Amino acid sequence: MKTPSVAPAAVSQTTPQIITLSGCWTALGLGAHAQDLVLRPATAQALLAVDASGIEALDTAGAWVLHTLLAGPRGDGAMLSLRGLPTEFSALLESVRQHAMAQAHEVVPAVLAAPSVWENTGRGAVSALAQFLAMLSFVGESAQALVVWLQHPSRIRWRAVLFNLRSAGFDALAIVGLLSFLLGVVVAYQGADQLRQYGANIFVADLVGLSMLREFAPLITAIIVAGRSGSAYAAQIGTMAVTEEIDAMRTLGLSPQELLVLPKMLALVIALPLLTVFADARGILGGMVMAKTQLGVGFGEFLDRLVKAVSITSYLVGIGKAPLFAAIIVVVGCFQGFRTQGGADSVGRQTTRSVVQSIFLVIVADALFSVAFSLLDM
Repeated sequence: MKTPSVAPAAVSQTTPQIITLSGCWTALGLGAHAQDLVLRPATAQALLAVDASGIEALDTAGAWVLHTLLAGPRGDGAMLSLRGLPTEFSALLESVRQHAMAQAHEVVPAVLAAPSVWENTGRGAVSALAQFLAMLSFVGESAQALVVWLQHPSRIRWRAVLFNLRSAGFDALAIVGLLSFLLGVVVAYQGADQLRQYGANIFVADLVGLSMLREFAPLITAIIVAGRSGSAYAAQIGTMAVTEEIDAMRTLGLSPQELLVLPKMLALVIALPLLTVFADARGILGGMVMAKTQLGVGFGEFLDRLVKAVSITSYLVGIGKAPLFAAIIVVVGCFQGFRTQGGADSVGRQTTRSVVQSIFLVIVADALFSVAFSLLDM
């Protein structure tokens, strides 16, 4: 099948003041000579008009070339006038001209300067506020799911709770016990020299007992669990968000908070106080070993003094912090997991944020507890 012949677009100068256009001013008629058709009359100094009565066909490509020819730069700076253009082509040329004018008046964005310190601070504050509000919304949704659990206990997923209790609690005993033992050793060792100078060796039990049971044991346990389990929560939920499993749950009418958040919350609220008790025992053991080695305080003497030095209130203060620390770890880890978007890079980024924010909030909460207990004289 042969392609129908098309008269090529042409430009001819009939008089010194007039050029005549002819042929098909279309993409096919222009071919590869569009630039030549535009530049050829630009060098003529006496041109005043363009006669377009010979144009047989016109499309957007031809209209654009024709507009460029009329508006193109000339040596004398004079503008060309158009005449004889068939009426059916005028609307198309005017549309192209309007489009070109709109493009010419568009503001070209300037190269932005590097943001100042104040601008970065403002953006960071706005981003932090938006994340805080999103976290409040997440906490509200989780609280609503918890109310549903309390109203319908049969909806509690006990298998998921027991699984998380094992993974976040029992499996963490080794690392929590080791680090708590070493922390007790460090506390006793740092106080040994000062106590020995004053002949107050026995008071190492006061130092280790109060510091470990009231502050260090719940804090170090929460930090370990935040790095170990909080990151796992964020990575698990983040991967589910990337693979659209959470969207599938919502499509099926299932609550992601009820299935993913509350079992972890319940399990960790149970596990973290128990881990804290274990950390207390291991920290005291480390302090006893160091007291025996450095200060000559026997195990029996150490325990006798420990019972007198540490009240039940101080012990319960340390245990009482654990449930709040557990709630912080679960909320932050799951929240950052739900905010995952994109691919594996986003999963890693949100996991890192969950660990950093969990540890930060746990330390802030511990500081607030210390201030509150000091004001209450506890």
